[in-house]
Amino acid sequence: MRLQGDPSTDSPKLQLEYSNGRVVTTTEAKVADAINAATAEIAGSGKGISDAPITLVVRKSGVPDLTLVDLPGITRVPVQGQPEDIYDQIANIIKEYITPKETIILNVLSATVDFPTCESIRMSQQVDRTGERTLAVVTKVDKAPEGLLEKVTMDDVHIGLGYVCVRNRVGDETYDQARVAEAQLFKNHPLLSQIDKSMVGIPVLAQRLMQIQATIIAKCLPDIVKQINDRLIRSSTELDRMPPDVINTGDAVRAFLHIVKKVCTSLENILVRGDFGCYPDEYYFHGTARVAEMLSRYAKKLPAECPRCSDEKFLAEEMRVLEETMSIKLPNFLPRSAFHVLLKKKVEMVSDVPQDLVSEVWEYVEDLVMKVLLQH
Repeated sequence: MRLQGDPSTDSPKLQLEYSNGRVVTTTEAKVADAINAATAEIAGSGKGISDAPITLVVRKSGVPDLTLVDLPGITRVPVQGQPEDIYDQIANIIKEYITPKETIILNVLSATVDFPTCESIRMSQQVDRTGERTLAVVTKVDKAPEGLLEKVTMDDVHIGLGYVCVRNRVGDETYDQARVAEAQLFKNHPLLSQIDKSMVGIPVLAQRLMQIQATIIAKCLPDIVKQINDRLIRSSTELDRMPPDVINTGDAVRAFLHIVKKVCTSLENILVRGDFGCYPDEYYFHGTARVAEMLSRYAKKLPAECPRCSDEKFLAEEMRVLEETMSIKLPNFLPRSAFHVLLKKKVEMVSDVPQDLVSEVWEYVEDLVMKVLLQH
């Protein structure tokens, strides 16, 4: 519940926010029905629970500026229609909200129970051992006034921020009627009147909460500001690294050509120049080395797979023909016609062998192009 003081209105303005921005305007008379409808929409009509919040925003003149989170009551034993791990689900929701050090833990206790046995106090002590963030609110004080003064002054359970005893509205009482009845109770009751006036009443509770909230905000604000600035710097850095907005077709074409240019430069470096400066430890991107490996494997594989007419070594016949056609002339000037005829015959015999190499190189280059393109 988010309370916001609004000097422009004396009657409360209420709206319910839930389910990722859905807003429902309601009234004080219909707010319970609106909350039940939102709960059924989020958690179903059974007795299950959900950690999705329902926010009630209340604007009114004189309302204290406070944000209160009403957490679910602790259920130890699941009833029909509830999951077996209902306790763990509720405990996880409670701990999620009470763990942050900026949070004030408001422990609502009934005067009719023994405080040290309260499960809520045990859970709050797990995250706030010193009690410096914990304030206790004692209800139903008229049901068990005996010994209440000792309970709230002795503080056996280490409630660091102290206690406030209150009387809730009964039946159809208005807020103002309830406050008058509350004041009369703590003024005239023989036992409750002994409790210090700084520890009784809803108005005192509201004032205490605002003071505690202001103190905690003042204490936590420097860290919050630092975290915001750090996050802002990181976000600004990320924003600077992002490409400019593409608004029209011309911008899109320019952005596309810029990407293509960067991709071509990268591919030229890794496939032609052998420059791997951008990928020093990513060996897959060392294109010239990987293609050289393929060629080396192919060179070893080619002689073994060439078809032969006899057991002679590869090109042995050609070399013999060349030797037979030698004549008196300048060295290294061999008869081109003889070599061309024989070599053409052999090339035709092995023309299908390089297909595996071509496929291997093509698949590698194709994959490399896609990876570089996606990086840019």
